[in-house]
Amino acid sequence: MAKTIWVGMSGGVDSSAAAALLLEQGFRVTGVTLRLRPQGAEPDIEDARQVCRALGIEHRVLDFTGPFRRLVMDDFVREYLHGRTPNPCVRCNRAIKFGAMLDAALENGADGIATGHYARVERDPGSGRYLLYRTPSKKDQSYVLYGLTQRQLSHTLFPVTGLEKEAVREIARKYGLPVASKGDSMEICFVPDDCHPRFIEEYTGRALRPGNFVDEQGRVLGRHQGIARYTVGQRKGLGVAFGRPMYVVRIDAGSNEVVLGEEGRQLSSSLTAGEMNYIPFDPPVSPLRVQAKIRYQAPPADALLYPLGPDTARLEFDRPQRSVTPGQSVVLYDGDLVVGGGVIRLG
Repeated sequence: MAKTIWVGMSGGVDSSAAAALLLEQGFRVTGVTLRLRPQGAEPDIEDARQVCRALGIEHRVLDFTGPFRRLVMDDFVREYLHGRTPNPCVRCNRAIKFGAMLDAALENGADGIATGHYARVERDPGSGRYLLYRTPSKKDQSYVLYGLTQRQLSHTLFPVTGLEKEAVREIARKYGLPVASKGDSMEICFVPDDCHPRFIEEYTGRALRPGNFVDEQGRVLGRHQGIARYTVGQRKGLGVAFGRPMYVVRIDAGSNEVVLGEEGRQLSSSLTAGEMNYIPFDPPVSPLRVQAKIRYQAPPADALLYPLGPDTARLEFDRPQRSVTPGQSVVLYDGDLVVGGGVIRLG
């Protein structure tokens, strides 16, 4: 009997092609779209519905607005107000897309889920563990999937693995899917116009609190308009002219100060991360050589990982890294294998 797979369908071309590929492979497919916010999702839901109609498969809408607000949006706002720069996609993937959706799929008799992410999962016959790999595609998304658990990986398929974007669009055109030419979404799905300061003010009902720009000796350089407007490494958009390039090197939520420094001061030779998740093995107890990505678009950097406990670690880089940003994820690789990752706390 064919296995039943729920495909998380965002209304985009990647997840639509994923559903088509699974049908080709003989799976029983149900398209599932997640309602994550009260307003603004209808166009994407309708796109997903039209795709399912074209493929001749069932379409369901699951309302996860409550869990999404509590686990993703609240965390996003809280992190910014504490001077950190969060990555909500990482949290959403583990808690919602591969968490709540997987639970719903299994409870309703499905065998697993699939998404349009560009990554690869394989089962290691020796250890029995499920391993996550990055793909050679320019669209590789393993960075935002490092937090997945063994249970989640064991029930997940990534059908577009190994394909480039144009090949994915060609699959959509082959099936006459209405989203074949739809553009990629580059913004945070719940932040209108990608303007997070305005979103935070509207979400909390309070204006961001102004404070001081200071140098590393504590001397006041000017006034800022709320720490949530800034991120480590930022140079443009500070709103104050200093006569020379100045960069955000640290954000102190306790004093409501943004610390600025000149070129070179944003370099870090180490970082500490929490909420560590390891995929190929249990948390290590001895140092480990890894390649570490400190942001989505950053190249991997050689580093030595020192475990500080099961969910905390310190990384020492072979070469100093620019703009190590608290709140962002550091993702660890061994070649193409995703070793794991965590959330940067200290840079």
